[in-house]
Amino acid sequence: MKQAVNTAELAAACIGKSPQDILQIAFDHFGDDLWISFSGAEDVVLLDMAWKLNKNVKVFSLDTGRLHPETYRFIEQVREHYGLAIEVLSPDARLLEPLVREKGLFSFYKDGHGECCGIRKIEPLKRKLATVSAWATGQRRDQSPGTRSQVAEFEVDGAFSTPDRPLYKFNPLAQMSSEEIWGYIRMLEIPYNSLHERGYISIGCEPCTRPVLPNQHEREGRWWWEEATHKECGLHAGNLIGKS
Repeated sequence: MKQAVNTAELAAACIGKSPQDILQIAFDHFGDDLWISFSGAEDVVLLDMAWKLNKNVKVFSLDTGRLHPETYRFIEQVREHYGLAIEVLSPDARLLEPLVREKGLFSFYKDGHGECCGIRKIEPLKRKLATVSAWATGQRRDQSPGTRSQVAEFEVDGAFSTPDRPLYKFNPLAQMSSEEIWGYIRMLEIPYNSLHERGYISIGCEPCTRPVLPNQHEREGRWWWEEATHKECGLHAGNLIGKS
């Protein structure tokens, strides 16, 4: 970390700024301690912006073992396009194998996605974030009225900070709309996941993601068998604080 963090000043500095300006602030404060989270979906815009500011930007992605083939190919396409060494995180087999052995491969349809996401996504992410000072995500306020409408440009991570080790989180795309995201992708002709051409908007694991119909919100394609207002896997658990 390059300098001490005054969270109130940093939060104020990010409000109303462009995504590129927020990323520059993040790099100025955290340098190589800042990591970009890349999911293989629309957050390629975040990665593109960060790479243009810092060609050596550090990027990680979660491989749950259940992603679409198109997502795996897209991650590789992005790695080659930007010349980046994307760090791909995998679940801990010691946790995953007992779950599959005892409950099978599709237990989430019966008892909710929390346990599976906890092992395949949250544990690897927690393991990674324990080694970094700050991370940046592609979260946007328009992605989910129920859980993301109040996403801040900068925050102390409410899910992964510890009392003796705060983790700082940037959401540079918070104010961008889906229309603006796709305008950026098309204008600059950057790579995107081919699933978007087949009606997939919010892309996660293959068994838990489906295309959306006209006029459906994008998060309706995720965990569609569950209650509509809690469409989060836990990566951004802080979004659920205060939600009923």
